[in-house]
Amino acid sequence: MSLVRPALVRIAAPGDGYDEHSDRYWGTGFFIAPGWVLTCAHVVAKGGSAVWKGERAVGIVWDRGVTTGEVVLASPRPAEPEQELDRWDFPDLALVRVPDVQEASCVRLSERPPVIADPIPVALYGWSRVTGRLAIRDAVGRVHGVDGEALLLSGTQPVEGLSGGPVVDLNRAVVIGLNKGRGADEGAAVPITSLSRLHRERGGEVLSEVMRDHDRYHLARFRSLDNEDGDWTRAQLLRRPPGAPGLDPGRRIHLYGRLAELHPPTGPGDVLHLVDEARRLTVGHDLRPVLEVAPRTWREGVGLLHELHEPNQEFTTDIGPNAVLVYAAKVARHVRERHGESASVTELADWVTDAATEMPLLTRRAIAAVLANGRPTGARAAREAGARADVLVEIDPPPYGRKFPWRVKLLFDGHTITPLYGNDEGVERELLPDILREPIAEALARGDRGEHLAAVEALLPRELFDLPLDTWRLSPDDELFDERSLPLGQRRIVVIRDRARAGRPPAPEWRRRWRTAGLGPLRAVPLRADALGAQRDVQAAHRIRRESRRQAWVRLSEAADGSVPVYCGPVGSGDGLKAMEAALAAGHPIALWRHGAHEHDRASCAEFHERAGRLLAEAGRPDGLHGPVISLRKRVAADEDLYLDMDLDLDPGPGPDSAPEPAPGLNPDTALDADPALGSPVGGGPPALVRSEHAWAENLAVLVDPPDRPPHEDPLQGPSFLGEEDW
Repeated sequence: MSLVRPALVRIAAPGDGYDEHSDRYWGTGFFIAPGWVLTCAHVVAKGGSAVWKGERAVGIVWDRGVTTGEVVLASPRPAEPEQELDRWDFPDLALVRVPDVQEASCVRLSERPPVIADPIPVALYGWSRVTGRLAIRDAVGRVHGVDGEALLLSGTQPVEGLSGGPVVDLNRAVVIGLNKGRGADEGAAVPITSLSRLHRERGGEVLSEVMRDHDRYHLARFRSLDNEDGDWTRAQLLRRPPGAPGLDPGRRIHLYGRLAELHPPTGPGDVLHLVDEARRLTVGHDLRPVLEVAPRTWREGVGLLHELHEPNQEFTTDIGPNAVLVYAAKVARHVRERHGESASVTELADWVTDAATEMPLLTRRAIAAVLANGRPTGARAAREAGARADVLVEIDPPPYGRKFPWRVKLLFDGHTITPLYGNDEGVERELLPDILREPIAEALARGDRGEHLAAVEALLPRELFDLPLDTWRLSPDDELFDERSLPLGQRRIVVIRDRARAGRPPAPEWRRRWRTAGLGPLRAVPLRADALGAQRDVQAAHRIRRESRRQAWVRLSEAADGSVPVYCGPVGSGDGLKAMEAALAAGHPIALWRHGAHEHDRASCAEFHERAGRLLAEAGRPDGLHGPVISLRKRVAADEDLYLDMDLDLDPGPGPDSAPEPAPGLNPDTALDADPALGSPVGGGPPALVRSEHAWAENLAVLVDPPDRPPHEDPLQGPSFLGEEDW
């Protein structure tokens, strides 16, 4: 295509590299917006540490001259500027700012992954000296499949120097990928939709602005009276078959240009929620895609809808344009509600209203109701919700060895599951936080909607109940202090669920206790009787006997409805695990404990049980727990910071004279064995200098395990997902 060549750039070392005879030529790139070049990360890596320090160390040769650029976003990139990577995994992308070039020709990027029902004819472009002379080369081939994140090329392969150049879908006149490399029999390209991966970097919001400039550029070109060489939108119109489904390219670029003027979405969840609502309103029922994506711009929502079809027995109805216009109306209302009325919102709403005149009456009425801030009524009314979806983290017991298989999924309405990522080979326990960080972050981005944050439900084997998931962060500890660096449990609901009983039909006791817990009130009952049994008889500690698992089960099964087992120590091993097994067998769906491994004396345990009982009584019902628990976790962390500043140690517990009374219903005279996990009996030791008011809630873990959640499929029979090596 003649439109591609003016957008191509030769990437080389500044200075000598500009010479076409120089051996300091690195590869190819192309303009995607005025002042912005896209290429492969391994291409710019040839510039060494100066590139990764953000210096203007990338030489750019374009059709009107030479200049330099700086890498703003790249993935992967070395941890330190001087480091050299041994391999360049996907997405292998780099976004280069070229501030001196604002008049360049720019390619048109696809807004959705390619649909490869049949091989797609493509053209590959780039600079190469494979014939002995440095020049622009192009070749025609096919995209015949996908392998992980790679588009597989056949019929031709990228030659040396084409890396970073565009792969153009000849049917749709749109760039769908970048040349990456070649193998023995086929080539590989990076899908253009992998650009969303760059949002994981700090400053990824830059990419949103680049894509807005991309759409502004192409709308201006489409409207221009001076583009004698044509433009990408008209090239798409010429290639569009008669009767082709979906919104035509002309109306799409008008829509994209108007969406580009709006405040951007806060995350993928905002876009996906409105896509879900538009799809539900148009189709009349939930029609979720097989694969979840992570759109970061309003335009990507259009790409998910504009070729939507509703199959029925006799024919397939093209409802994509209807869904797109409903979605656009919802975007306009969403932005207006959050940022107020503006000229850009009004212009979008007026355009949608005009474009809808050709649509069916029901669609026009729905759009009018949305834009009037009303809600469509009837069977097709869209459902309002909090978060778009919650995040389900599933970890299985090791089938052999020490590796835990894992999966991360979205949980819609507490019932519908969409798989995202996983590794059935498993990873060691100590690696779980690092391996799961990015999958959980991506899942949360899809689940969050506006100010509504997705909850995290961890479906764990009982040996991992003390996994401190609430303390995990979405970014490494040494990064900027912001919402990603805060522990999960200080911003959102984080609860434990039991992996063992999730795959079986719920027992009647489990159903009954969950139903009555929902009616309230909630009251504490000791998970382990020996946690408080010797509180009043310190001298008799040597005569204490442990409660057996069966004895614990009898006691907990006879506890009144609304009872919640609480314990001041860990439950992933030893007697704590036996007691937790008894509680779960007795049907308890809620429990509180401390997952920390350090010891607690009996006074500390007594305080934990008393304060946990007060927390439960004030919560009243299961959903009343979440807010207070989040607040407690924040306050515990703030207190720890305060004492660090004071250079003082937190007291592990109150002194022997300040011990509260045992929890109601517990016989303090029960004979029990002393347990090292509970610490020494009260008495002795110097008094502490200070004690935090919230210290009792340190390492607080919460089990909230409803019996009506989806069953857990057998991991040996389930589908395969992306593993951690794909991150």
